[in-house]
Amino acid sequence: MIVKRSISIRGHRTSISIEDAFWARLQAIAADRQTALAALVAGIDTARTPGTNLSSAIRLFVLDEALAARGETASPRPAEPVAREAAARD
Repeated sequence: MIVKRSISIRGHRTSISIEDAFWARLQAIAADRQTALAALVAGIDTARTPGTNLSSAIRLFVLDEALAARGETASPRPAEPVAREAAARD
């Protein structure tokens, strides 16, 4: 189930809509790294591709972490603006 959650990153309140499983794994990653959840989300926010919403960036981060734990890497992703332009043409 997707749940809307509020979090404060760098002094700014924001809301993210994310499934419980991704949220639980994100909390576990923060705990494993011994870092605050807000600090982890702030790092994800800073590193995300322009045009990618924060909820999607968090999902991709959790996926990348899961794949890395298995010794795998995620396949390259197309840039968001390119994907939007293609969708607009279709």
